[in-house]
Amino acid sequence: MDSFEGKTALVTGASRGIGLGIAQSLVKRGAKVVVTARKAEALAEAVETLGGKDVAVAVAGNAGDAEHRATAVRTAIDTFGSLDMLVGNVGINPVYGPMMDLDHDAFRKILDTNVVASLDLVQQAWKAWMSEHGGSVLFVASVAGVRSSPMIGGYGVSKAAVINMTTQLAVELGPKVRVNAVAPAVVKTRFAEALYEGREAEVAAAYPVGRLGVPEDVGEAAAYLLGDGAGWVTGQTLVLDGGSGSRGR
Repeated sequence: MDSFEGKTALVTGASRGIGLGIAQSLVKRGAKVVVTARKAEALAEAVETLGGKDVAVAVAGNAGDAEHRATAVRTAIDTFGSLDMLVGNVGINPVYGPMMDLDHDAFRKILDTNVVASLDLVQQAWKAWMSEHGGSVLFVASVAGVRSSPMIGGYGVSKAAVINMTTQLAVELGPKVRVNAVAPAVVKTRFAEALYEGREAEVAAAYPVGRLGVPEDVGEAAAYLLGDGAGWVTGQTLVLDGGSGSRGR
């Protein structure tokens, strides 16, 4: 297990679910973390879950707001003295249906939040810290960005862009900064409830491991990719799908 003692991570979308799971894995290894999300109350609960203000601080705000992103980056450096790891876990999917019915304004919002805001977050971290000191970046993509996913096509397109952005930034930011991504399938979170609620056993049957993912699964994979043990890994997207891709669908 890599030690993250003396290192600081910024994890977006971390009040619950996958983001909180990643933050927990990093804190378990000794990191200090800055967590962001929209709701201050939920973030306060997350900070307590992570061990309190000695190891975690929260910055509430909208991921689509550039000033919020800049504040989160500054908070990490000002509070804990560095910004060694950046986790872009922001993802919205406000629509459900075929792409032929996809509202253009909704699609623009998906792309702006999931792709443009994620790029800006890396740009902010690069300028404020990583260009001089180095670091590691991890994006949370999705299997929807790897293969077609009926009814959430707009979201899938945005995550495909994130996967490509991972390879682009890995080349541009190396050797100072490594950039990787994880692409989870269905993980038991509030965000994904519509995909399995009321039929979990049926959905889980498609996974060779026999169950859906949980945030801890993503957290442990994220910790590996962010840590020194993955020092020769960059530009990669690790698919976390319980083996479902091995079935060819």
